Amino acid sequence: MMNRKSLSRNPLSFALATAMVFAAAPAFAQDTTSTKTAEEVAAEKAKATTNFDTVTVTGSRIGRDTFNSVSPVQVVTRQESVLAGFNSTTDVLQSTAVTTGSSQINNAYGGYVTDGGPGANTLGLRGLGPTRTLILLNGRRVAPAGSRGAVGSADLNVLPNAIVDRIEILKDGASSIYGSDAVAGVINIVTKTKVDGVSFEGQHNATDGGGGDQRRYSIMFGTTGERSHFSGSYEYYTRNDLSLRDRDWTHCATDKYRDIDVGDYWGSGDFIDPLTGKSKCYTLDAGGVTINTIGTNTRTGVAAPGGAGTRFNRWRPNAAVTTGLVGYEGVDTYTRDTFDDAMLNQSLISPAKTHTLFLQGGFDTGVLGDAELYYEFLGNKRKSTQTGYRQLSLDYAVGSPLIPANLRDSVAGPATNLTNGANMGVRAFIGFGNDQNKQNVDYYRFNAGLRGNLTADWKYDFNVMHSDNDADYTFQSFLTSRLAQSLNVVSNGAGGYSCVDPSNGCIAAPALNTNTIGGNLPADWKNWVFVPVTGNTMYKEDTVNFNVNGPLFDMPHGTVRGAFGAEYRKAKIDDSPSQYSIDGDLFNLTSAAPTRGSDSVTEVYGELEFPLLSGVTAAEELTLNLSGRYTDYESYGSDETYKIGGLWTPVKWLSFRASYGTSYRAPALYEQFLGGTTGFLGSTSDPCNEYSDRDPSSIRYQNCAAEGLPADYIATQGVTVITQGGAETGLKAETSTAKTLGVVIQPEFGSGFGDLSFAADYFDIKVENGVQAAGGAGILNACYGSATADFLAGNGLCRLVDRNPLNNALTVTNGFINVSTDKVRGVDLTLRYVRDIGPGEFRTTTQFTHYIEQSSKIFQDDPLVNYAGMLGTPANTATFDMAYKWKEWQVRYGLDWIDKMDSYAYYEERNPGLFEPDTSPYKIYTPNYFLQSFSVQYEADKWSATVGVRNLADKEPPTISQGVYSTVGNALLYSGFDYWGRQYFANVTYSF
Repeated sequence: MMNRKSLSRNPLSFALATAMVFAAAPAFAQDTTSTKTAEEVAAEKAKATTNFDTVTVTGSRIGRDTFNSVSPVQVVTRQESVLAGFNSTTDVLQSTAVTTGSSQINNAYGGYVTDGGPGANTLGLRGLGPTRTLILLNGRRVAPAGSRGAVGSADLNVLPNAIVDRIEILKDGASSIYGSDAVAGVINIVTKTKVDGVSFEGQHNATDGGGGDQRRYSIMFGTTGERSHFSGSYEYYTRNDLSLRDRDWTHCATDKYRDIDVGDYWGSGDFIDPLTGKSKCYTLDAGGVTINTIGTNTRTGVAAPGGAGTRFNRWRPNAAVTTGLVGYEGVDTYTRDTFDDAMLNQSLISPAKTHTLFLQGGFDTGVLGDAELYYEFLGNKRKSTQTGYRQLSLDYAVGSPLIPANLRDSVAGPATNLTNGANMGVRAFIGFGNDQNKQNVDYYRFNAGLRGNLTADWKYDFNVMHSDNDADYTFQSFLTSRLAQSLNVVSNGAGGYSCVDPSNGCIAAPALNTNTIGGNLPADWKNWVFVPVTGNTMYKEDTVNFNVNGPLFDMPHGTVRGAFGAEYRKAKIDDSPSQYSIDGDLFNLTSAAPTRGSDSVTEVYGELEFPLLSGVTAAEELTLNLSGRYTDYESYGSDETYKIGGLWTPVKWLSFRASYGTSYRAPALYEQFLGGTTGFLGSTSDPCNEYSDRDPSSIRYQNCAAEGLPADYIATQGVTVITQGGAETGLKAETSTAKTLGVVIQPEFGSGFGDLSFAADYFDIKVENGVQAAGGAGILNACYGSATADFLAGNGLCRLVDRNPLNNALTVTNGFINVSTDKVRGVDLTLRYVRDIGPGEFRTTTQFTHYIEQSSKIFQDDPLVNYAGMLGTPANTATFDMAYKWKEWQVRYGLDWIDKMDSYAYYEERNPGLFEPDTSPYKIYTPNYFLQSFSVQYEADKWSATVGVRNLADKEPPTISQGVYSTVGNALLYSGFDYWGRQYFANVTYSF
């Protein structure tokens, strides 16, 4: 039972301990193994953490004698993460209880371009992205890790698990305390320091449907002496591949359209495959690709079954066709082949192996104010892979001897980069098969410091830290130069072909025939044109920090305390892509230049806490907290941030808190120095393409005319888009403001009722001058929509647009610029109840988050769109936890809820008053989604065992229509949905 008398002796501690432990804690954030008060638990942890009498809490640098904070802090204990069945710190942090439903980059994103590269896992609070959430380990920054040029956020894979004591989550801006990146909040992973002996732990999570099993084995060790302590852990974690083949709901992705005139069920509007009589799996909208097909000039032929017409430019081999194009049947968008069984080998959840070593320790020197010399080492090695699928579009030049005689008159298009200057005669769409990405990431972080007493009351802490990320990344690619070289052939006189240029061991491309079109390609040619491509990414960060804290002076109702410090950080990135990538030789992939740059920052900061009132009528406690920071970056100059917070406890059972502050995020190194990456937009993206169709009085018409283009101008060149860092364009830090208002209620009922706690916190975060790569299309539209004088002068975004005067081709520099705005508002609610029932203790916690607004826009003149409630951004989420503990036993039931989501209004498909519009052929909504879990734990003196089930009901992710949002199968690509299916888990520990 909660000891109210102990808490009530210090109303501030009482209210804030309640705010921290109860106000935002998820169900599994409570230490259900103990009936100690919050003060007693905090005091024990403070004593175990240092040789001081105080402990510093996330959100403040002022030491206190209990957990307290003006801002809400959520706590997740290690034991409860085990009860919930999580097999890694990554899983805990990306759970709904922590993220409140905002989507995270996890292991289902292996086939997408993400910051940190494939295999990296990141965390962003409040839906504001991972670069706006600061990750700490024992109060110190975890430097970015990962691969490729866009490394800018901490990779959760590097974090230890077994030695973690608790995770503290501050969901409030805190740049005045921690510096850059603490815009949406701060995550602080706190490790156990008082470890004596050796403990072994093993956990296995097995999926009910097969695939994706996770295993973790760890050893934790330590010793504590009179003047020193040492502890550490080593962990090995492995995750098996979970492929699309392993889950029924990914076997057949369909369009999932509705024929609103004929039927009201999803799929009634899908194309029915004439060969199977069922909705066609993996159409072009549903993730399929054109395969087993050739493209030619338009000519007369025989339609494939289910098709219509007599004129085609796409064909599929069919030996039974003897008229028209002999040996081929004509196919259209619906009848062409789009599915290859090898597609099901693609990773749904990508596999990985990690080794993590964590060491920490310290000893009392007996000098320099009874100083403790302390140190930490974190080393992590990750090997991860992702299996994908590749289509090969192979262009045969007009007149090539590799083309069969009845197709040699075809001219399918102009010259391409494979036809050696000749027009393209035939294009073969080939299902090439599976490819793999691989990453080997080595990360280490070492820090050491000295902390002690300046005086009897003032403490100091000096720390130096170095972090290093070294990653090799390998993927497979066709080389454009080798494909072109292999297609330039002559007869060898023996029924085969030889390369005109035999250098580099050239192997002639296969002739265009049924085997080639069907993907049965010669192994020696495949090995020569399809090669592994390797790059390397290095990221280094150095930090020096010094801070002091202690009492300043006395006021009538207490002592004013302060914390002051200075910090210097320097970071450097060096990403070296393969030379093939630098040379632009990767076929149908973008080129990439090296990303190299560095930045440094010097900062000074301070924090003050004023006890204004205490123990008087209507003010059991009234405290004011002020903090500020001055920042000077080498890259863009200086910034100042501040925060004002207060807590008022009018009566012992009621507390109010509020804060207002500014935060900032310095541009990540990749946002400043990303090497130029080239991509392309179609010719119709040219804003002046056929601009005569527009109103002559429109700004775009006038700008195109002022550029000297004829009114009947037709763009024939694609738009080149070069994405690069924004350092040269004067990129600045983005700034933000954050407001929080909270109330904590803990009424005093009789002892038979139990303890009831309720907390509510309103949050409001606005980011301005947001760093954003606006995109080629967005830059073009904004430029050609600007005033003609600015347009001609190249002002604003027009400085990023260039038109070649010889061929009118457009080039857009898609640099990172300060243009976007993001705004998040909402309410966090927590209700907790604890009571002794029978021989044990029962407790339940409900955490609920409601987003009032999740708005964003890129350009100043854009409308601010509120995405709350749309697909991928639920307006409401909740977690519910119920646990009962008696003696050595404990049982737990957990429930996660994600509210229904829909995007009908955004796409103007909604009828008033209807959730599912009768007039829309698209399914762009998801219903309420629930995930349940259950576990049982037994704890003996030296060992413990926990078994349980996650996703108890084997809930599949809900389905949507294709072509609107990114999908996996027919499910929305969204981390809040469970792709694993039912999992059984078992965790065993043994201590010596």
